[in-house]
Amino acid sequence: MNIKKLRALFGERIPDILGGENLVKFSVLLPLIQKNGELHVLFEVRSLFMRRQPGEICFPGGKIDQSDESPAHAAIRETQEELGIPAEHIEILFPLDYMISPFGTVIYSYAGLIDVSRMQLNEAEVGEIFTVPLSFLLQTEPELHYVALKPEPEENFPYHLIAQGENYDWQTKRMEEYFYLYEDRIIWGLTARILKHFLDILRSHPHMLDK
Repeated sequence: MNIKKLRALFGERIPDILGGENLVKFSVLLPLIQKNGELHVLFEVRSLFMRRQPGEICFPGGKIDQSDESPAHAAIRETQEELGIPAEHIEILFPLDYMISPFGTVIYSYAGLIDVSRMQLNEAEVGEIFTVPLSFLLQTEPELHYVALKPEPEENFPYHLIAQGENYDWQTKRMEEYFYLYEDRIIWGLTARILKHFLDILRSHPHMLDK
């Protein structure tokens, strides 16, 4: 192997996420609707029959399948499956930033527009839906709390192979958790994180908010 061969083989290589093949990929749609002459954000309440996080508030979304053409296609498919809206009545407006969670997942998210007149809830996954005026959310600052993430090496971890051994100074991290309160609803977790990111994007272009 020499430099010339390395350049020829890998000079135009496109980088990806290191270890990305081991990450589970999800896609989420932040749905907007027209209601009473203004934009609202639509939220789902997960069915109480769901195995994971029953009763929690979320956006439509789920795991990206191999058959999905793209993360955007997966977001539309999941919205179609959960809300019963035909794909042609779900419009992707723009992508949001994707996120790599501390728990081995990549979450792609999109802002979209949906036609709720075509909606038929999948009761196995969605208990109910509700909407919040976008104007309210733009004027609301979420509560901010933190969750500490602390490494815990396994029992047979080879401390003798690393500098400082058992006295190694492991880095700890604080994970931000946002809470939006609207009437009797509490929006938090990944949903609140995506929502805040979306609102921050809108606020970064204040001239658009008056139109």
